[in-house]
Amino acid sequence: MRAAILAGYGEPLRVTELDIDKPLDDEVLVEVRASGVCHSDLTAARGGQQPGLPVVLGHEVAGEVLEVGRGVTGVRPGDRVVVTGTMFCGSCRWCVGGHPQHCRNKPRSRPRDLPPRLSLEGRPVQAYVGVGGFAEQVLVHSSGVARIGDRLSFATACLLGCAVVTGMGAVINTARVRAGESVVVVGCGGVGLSAVAAARLSGASPIVAVDVDPAKLSIASRFGATHGVLAGDDAAAEVVELTGGGADHVIEAVGSPATVRGGFAMLGVRGTLTSVGMARMGADVTLPLEPLMMSERRVQGSKMGGGQFARDVANYERLCVEGRLDLDALVSHTVPLDEVNAAFDVMDRASYARTVITFD
Repeated sequence: MRAAILAGYGEPLRVTELDIDKPLDDEVLVEVRASGVCHSDLTAARGGQQPGLPVVLGHEVAGEVLEVGRGVTGVRPGDRVVVTGTMFCGSCRWCVGGHPQHCRNKPRSRPRDLPPRLSLEGRPVQAYVGVGGFAEQVLVHSSGVARIGDRLSFATACLLGCAVVTGMGAVINTARVRAGESVVVVGCGGVGLSAVAAARLSGASPIVAVDVDPAKLSIASRFGATHGVLAGDDAAAEVVELTGGGADHVIEAVGSPATVRGGFAMLGVRGTLTSVGMARMGADVTLPLEPLMMSERRVQGSKMGGGQFARDVANYERLCVEGRLDLDALVSHTVPLDEVNAAFDVMDRASYARTVITFD
């Protein structure tokens, strides 16, 4: 099969032929029909996160099941599915406690005494977070697969694998936004726009989008933002004014120290900042202590939406089918696999919501 391989951090991806193994008992082989290009893929490509080399990046995938292992019961060949990197064992402390995103024994790769899932000329190749979605096929653990219906296009459905569950889940599962509360979303890419949509569905008001790009603010208004604020030195003061003293919730979807500090400054009394952006390794942030205590502000993280993948995918798919959630608008444009590096360049220009690699 063809796949885009990263051989060195900071280098362009190279499309080449790879060998992919047959599924073992608990694995699923999926023909990829669409794969979203996420900012965490770009961070890994540049070495901000280092998954090991060589590696096939990509982790939000939609496609059709080709083959399943003998122990797989949840899906069968021909099923339309979404694939995610949130794979889990089901038996550790965090899985039993309902937080599989923190599984201690993630089955993202095979044990060393078994043949690798992917190989190039006999040498093992990593699959990013156990998926490796910039490829014509993926071989994954069955816990990372959720079945979907036929009402969503593959290009839209693939975003359920990361951007949508991460952004919407941060609002619904982690921050637990209630009707009438004010929400600010910092960073309006695929994750941030999903957070804006979830805030609207939760009955939040006002909903303030913050971004460096006016085009992104315009897109955010389509998802439910009531106000748009250009990021900059005056953004926090403008947000505080718009929210009548500071926000109840800030969803930080960039992952930089500057946006975390700025988001913290936008909070009101007893406000909560929920950070979902993928930070570079070693990044840290300094926050003022006085408002942390005196205003009882809170800071928390949210990983992959803080929920249950299969359950949340089903819920968000249902909202789309009912016409209450329009995820088609998240897909700015599509490209073939050979243009994966151009997709990263588009992400740098910041004026797009999400680029999706499609396979005909």
